Amino acid sequence: MYKLKILQNSTCFEAHKNLKISCDNKTCKNWMNYKLDYNCSIISAQNGPKTLQEIGDIFGLTRMRICQIEKNIKKKILD
Repeated sequence: MYKLKILQNSTCFEAHKNLKISCDNKTCKNWMNYKLDYNCSIISAQNGPKTLQEIGDIFGLTRMRICQIEKNIKKKILD
């Protein structure tokens, strides 16, 4: 119980992953509404690679929208 109390105010995704519990800290910049990866975008990325469809499912977007975002990101990186 003591560990859970500390984690509720933490942004430490590793601790949540090690304890195999979801994070409830919605103020964390890495938090997302996706319990399959402990609600953490960093853990989700570590569990990759993922298809465009899988990424879309995580963020509630279509595969096509993820493709558009990916193209924009690549353009910004390469320019």
